[in-house]
Amino acid sequence: MSKLGNLGARLHRGEVGYDFVGNRKIWYGISILITITAILGLTVRGLNMGIEFQGGAAFTTPKGMSASVSQAEKYAEDASGHDAVVQKLGDGSLRIQIAGIDTDKSDSIKKQLSKDLNVDSESIAADLVGPSWGDQVANKAWEGLAIFMVLVVIYLAIAFEWRMALAALVALIHDITITIGIYALVGFEVTPGTVIGLLTILGYSLYDTVVVFDSLKEQTKDITKQTRWTYSDIANRSINGTLVRSINTTVVALLPVAALLFIGGGFLGAGVLNDISLSLFVGLAAGAYSSIFIATPLVADLKEAEPQIKALKKRVLAKRAQAAAQGEPAESPAANVSDDDYDDEPEDAAAVVGPRTQPASRNRGRGRPSGKRR
Repeated sequence: MSKLGNLGARLHRGEVGYDFVGNRKIWYGISILITITAILGLTVRGLNMGIEFQGGAAFTTPKGMSASVSQAEKYAEDASGHDAVVQKLGDGSLRIQIAGIDTDKSDSIKKQLSKDLNVDSESIAADLVGPSWGDQVANKAWEGLAIFMVLVVIYLAIAFEWRMALAALVALIHDITITIGIYALVGFEVTPGTVIGLLTILGYSLYDTVVVFDSLKEQTKDITKQTRWTYSDIANRSINGTLVRSINTTVVALLPVAALLFIGGGFLGAGVLNDISLSLFVGLAAGAYSSIFIATPLVADLKEAEPQIKALKKRVLAKRAQAAAQGEPAESPAANVSDDDYDDEPEDAAAVVGPRTQPASRNRGRGRPSGKRR
């Protein structure tokens, strides 16, 4: 633990660094592989949509039921002729969901369930959702997601620039695709709680991304007035400078969500917690990954396609090649650049990283005894 703490402190101070942008092809390949897997899972298995989206009925039995989940599923499928999803709640009651049935059939299904489960029909609570209402819920969910995306792109384009807005949008789509694909592979039911979880993780993913973008924007002011660092080098500085903060906030956020998912949903049997906790858990992890490995390297790619930034990169690489030919130590693009590294640059390079170290005053030492006698 002490070694990890020392490594984090050294990353923050810029004593060490990792070339995230230089290895971006690896991260792009990993993200493409995970995304293809998620899309295949979504295509082959599909989403287990809840009754709020498909329409149907949900029956809740009294507490302390002796029937098992498998028995209740068989009773519900025989009574309705449709697939049923049964969850055992923490108080011992059963929640039986049957999607795609007409609300007119709910009374007959309820009576048959009361006979099979040997309980009073009046003690079974029934919640009915019509198919038209389920379609409205699904449409509103997609509309809300689309509006959120548009507003995010507009804000980032105004606050930063369109390239950063585009990179953030790609990272958000990356996070959504992975989360939905995991839902399809695991088979968890999609409910309005799932939609809430998706919107929550999008905001969290943007938080980490905006922190890096803000640092990158500040450090790349007047970048073309110097010839020591490329845009990718300074992008690495921004990532390494905020890396420890991103890891800490992600771990702290994942711990309570993991408790909801594995303890609340798994051990305590609170199945309703799975709806929101899985989307939060997967989305938080994917959001932290995309803000570091996808969004910022993609911005560097887009910026270095500009003529000015491309010309700067050529000048920097030519200068490094010349220094290497003369036997001078090579600059490491992975290291987190410190303010002192710009002291030997021309005066107009000072704006790249903020205030420079002031040179020693020529008057320093005047009036002090020199040790010589006249």
